[in-house]
Amino acid sequence: MKVIAAYLLAVLGGNTNPSLENLKDILESVGAEVDDDRIEFLLAEVKGKDITELIASGREKFASVPSGGGAIAVAAPAGGGGGAAAPAAPEPKKEEKVEEKEESDDDMGFSLFD
Repeated sequence: MKVIAAYLLAVLGGNTNPSLENLKDILESVGAEVDDDRIEFLLAEVKGKDITELIASGREKFASVPSGGGAIAVAAPAGGGGGAAAPAAPEPKKEEKVEEKEESDDDMGFSLFD
């Protein structure tokens, strides 16, 4: 991910075709580990491709991935005689959880503004 971020930073900075050295410089400037193999792999994958097209293609792929949040299946009322419809099931009440803040000993007895 950091290699991709460095590539995007280089492109946003005006370098439309960043090299291995450009990406290494960016990563080293923030103290990140540099893996030449990963950088070379990324550069091989994006060589000759437009960054906006790559991002658009990635968004399309990402949109098709399920993002969790299961839906509740509701059974439709059975058709039939002209009887009254069954009342809808009441929605479960949401419990509000109130978190109590505890004093932290992280400041070791002094404050930045004391």
